[in-house]
Amino acid sequence: MATAQQWFSASRPRTLPAAVAPVLVGTGAGFALGGFSWLRGGLALIVSLALQVGVNYSNDYSDGIRGTDADRVGPTRLVGSGLARPSSVKKAAFACFGIAGVAGLILAALTSWWLLPVGVAAVAAAWFYTGGPKPYGYAGFGEIFVFVFFGLVAVLGTTYVQAGRISLTATAAAIGIGLLACALLMANNLRDVHTDQVSGKRTLAVLLGEPLSRRVFALTVAGAYLAVAVIGIRHPWCLIALLSVPLAIPPVRQVLGGARGRALVVVLGATARVEIVYAVLLSFGLAAEVWFSTG
Repeated sequence: MATAQQWFSASRPRTLPAAVAPVLVGTGAGFALGGFSWLRGGLALIVSLALQVGVNYSNDYSDGIRGTDADRVGPTRLVGSGLARPSSVKKAAFACFGIAGVAGLILAALTSWWLLPVGVAAVAAAWFYTGGPKPYGYAGFGEIFVFVFFGLVAVLGTTYVQAGRISLTATAAAIGIGLLACALLMANNLRDVHTDQVSGKRTLAVLLGEPLSRRVFALTVAGAYLAVAVIGIRHPWCLIALLSVPLAIPPVRQVLGGARGRALVVVLGATARVEIVYAVLLSFGLAAEVWFSTG
C-alpha cells in the first residue's frame, strides 16, 4: 500500500505552479479591469489545482495500465511501480475532477453559466490526455492542449470571473503563461523521451527529436518574456516581470547543454519556479498600475 508521502509525490507537486500561475495573472488582469473578489479567485484556484492534480493521477493510472511507466526517472508512479491499485488511482483522479466540478459549478452560479461547458471541456482534456482509446498526449498534441487550458482558458477564465470581461492585455498575459506551461511539459517529456520512444508514446519531444525539442523549450521561455515586453508597451509596470529572467537562464542553459535524466528533474523544478515568480511579478505589475494611478 502506498504511503501518504508516495501519494503526495505522485500528485507531482513540481507541476502545481502551472495551476497557480494562471489564476494569479488572471486575477491581476481582472483587478486592472476594475474587478476583484477573494471568493471568486479562491474558487478559480481550487478548480485549477484540482484539475492539475487530477490530470497527474489520471496520467499515473493511464500510463501505468499501458506499461509506459515501467522505467521512468522522476516522481513516484503509483500504478507503474505497483504501489497502488489502478482502480484506486483512477478514483483519486475522478475525485479531483469532482472537486473541480463542484467549485466550477459554484463559480458559474456566481458569474455565468457558459462556464459550465468550458469546465466540461477542461475535465475531458485532462482525462483524454493519456486516457481513452486514443490519448492525444500520445500523438504529440500535449503542448497544444496545455497552452490552451493552462494558458488561455485558465488566465482569461479567471479574468472574466473577476471582472466580467477580458482584455488584450489579459490575452497577451495568457499567452505568456501558456508558453511557460508548455516549457514545463517539454522539460518533462525530454526527461522521458527515450523510454517514451520504446513504449510507443509519441510525445512532441519524441516526434521532434531531442535537438529540436531543446530549442523549442528555449523558444517557449523566450516567447513568455516577449509577451511581457508587448504588455509593457502600454503597461510599463508589467515590465517588472522581467526581473524573473535570471531564474530562467539556468534551466535554458541546462536544456540547451544536453541535460538528461535526473538533471531534467532539476530543470522541471527550476522552470516551475520561473513560472510562479513570473506570474507573481506580472500580476503585481498589473495591479500596481491601478494602485498608483488612483492613489
